[in-house]
Amino acid sequence: MKNKLCTLALLLSGITSSLYVHAYETADWIFRTGVTAVNPDDSSDNVLVGGSDLGIGVNVDSNAQLGINIGYFISPKIALEILLATPFEHDIGLNTVGALGSTKHLPPTISVNYYLANATAKFQPYIGAGINYTIFFDEEFTAENKQAGFSDLSLDDSIGLSLQAGLDYMLDDEWHVNASVRWIDIGTDAEFTLNDEQGSVAVDIDPFVYTLSLGYRF
Repeated sequence: MKNKLCTLALLLSGITSSLYVHAYETADWIFRTGVTAVNPDDSSDNVLVGGSDLGIGVNVDSNAQLGINIGYFISPKIALEILLATPFEHDIGLNTVGALGSTKHLPPTISVNYYLANATAKFQPYIGAGINYTIFFDEEFTAENKQAGFSDLSLDDSIGLSLQAGLDYMLDDEWHVNASVRWIDIGTDAEFTLNDEQGSVAVDIDPFVYTLSLGYRF
């Protein structure tokens, strides 16, 4: 009977220990890589050309790229995190008209995240807030619009607030799977030329940014 009880105790101990891991500590670094998708919740003013209101706005489509997160824990509950990615490319369209041009952007975002669970839970949910700086480049019109007289497309860089919620599922003491969603305040003023007339439009892109990645702690 004693042998059976010992065997049962060891089995229960093994099962219990498998439910828990040692999560994060002060000075831990984490590195994550996976897929990041930017889905604009966009709105814009009407396009102005030569001071005249064309009565239509613009829209921005979605794009997914390789995402990279690097985090550093300043305490077991609080981490600093930077979001990086390969350049996103978005088509820009005139509402009800069609494709107008495209742009690329990089959205480095620095956040402070607060982890909600205890240190041994395999599920590690967190919330965070931070600052985003979006850099636009390679702005250009489609070939058809260039022939129609559009040129010199330029988008201003953007600085705005970022909010996020995420979850780490700890596979073991080193590896984890991460899922997160961010809302980022991104707004830009676009300027262009149409047949020697100056044009402009203000656009609020304000995307939801979804990430699914594999992470490593060291």
